[in-house]
Amino acid sequence: MDLFSMFFLAVGLAMDAFSVSITRGMTLKCNFKHAFIIALFFGGFQALMPVAGWLAGEQLATMVEVWAPWIAFLLLLLVGGKMIYEGLREEDGEDVCKVFSLKDILILSVATSIDAFAVGVSFAFLNTPILMPILIIGLVTFGLSFLGCYIGKKMGHFLGNRIEILGGAILIAIGLKILLENLVT
Repeated sequence: MDLFSMFFLAVGLAMDAFSVSITRGMTLKCNFKHAFIIALFFGGFQALMPVAGWLAGEQLATMVEVWAPWIAFLLLLLVGGKMIYEGLREEDGEDVCKVFSLKDILILSVATSIDAFAVGVSFAFLNTPILMPILIIGLVTFGLSFLGCYIGKKMGHFLGNRIEILGGAILIAIGLKILLENLVT
């Protein structure tokens, strides 16, 4: 696989993390440190999951194909549903920004990187060396996630006090998209 193809694969894998980082930027009291941590988690998981898939190879390929979309959907549904619930409970004057939670970021990191596991399995089948792709995948995801936090932070100010509901709906929509794409194909 050439560098050009690896870069576009990385961008494709990073889109879910980018979208989720925008929602986190909208709903968190997100500063440079938080944006860095979110980007580090998302980029790190996107880089590590292909390694796990590559190592697992053929043994887990069938299970991943069947269950990965459901796992991603359920994780995003849980986090998105929690956000919507919290958004509906808020009073009109209440500050919409939430406290940074490593637990939520960890769950979102796993949910958005499951497809990278499947890519790692395909790398094993194709006998593709793993080092360069994971470096590119990790760095691209890190950069887009960091950028996404700041885009979300700017957008959150314009959308008012119901941003939590919108963010939750976006996460659920991403999970549904992952599920439907894999059920249809």
